[in-house]
Amino acid sequence: MANEKKIEYVLLGLLSHESLTGYEIKKRFETRLKFFWNASYGSIYPTLAKLERDGCVIKKETTENGRQKIVYTITNDGREVLKEWLKRSVIKDELRYETLLKLFFGSEVGPEITINHINEFEDKISSQLEVLKKYVVQLENAPIYEEAHKYFILTIKFGINSYEAYLKWCKEAKEVLGANIKGEK
Repeated sequence: MANEKKIEYVLLGLLSHESLTGYEIKKRFETRLKFFWNASYGSIYPTLAKLERDGCVIKKETTENGRQKIVYTITNDGREVLKEWLKRSVIKDELRYETLLKLFFGSEVGPEITINHINEFEDKISSQLEVLKKYVVQLENAPIYEEAHKYFILTIKFGINSYEAYLKWCKEAKEVLGANIKGEK
């Protein structure tokens, strides 16, 4: 994996827990991973094909309820590739929010429009925060507390703490911009 693409490792990570179809992988991105990582079908399937060529996954065609399915399973080589990547130092953590980009240039349109963007961001974060809190409760109450759950819970709690900080920031930002609307300094 000379030209490192994180999606390769994300797919190997997902497959290290269970064998999945491409559709099931996409669903994991839309539910479990959506708070910190995303991928499209257009990147999932070519990456699965590459991982298969590299010997990191195998695919098996099955039939379920009369429908053909292709299920991907990680190989021992794939597990080793994943473990080696997990051992390496993080190269780059990044935060990319269009809301912050629009805020940065907000003086061009004024505080009213910018506050609207912040309100939309706040609504989205509040909604996602509730989902994260439910995930923690589900994992903590799971009948079989797997070792992997510890790691899932820590990731979710990072999201909860971050989102709570985002909501605090939203309040502060609206207070500052609201003062600008009122002509205060």
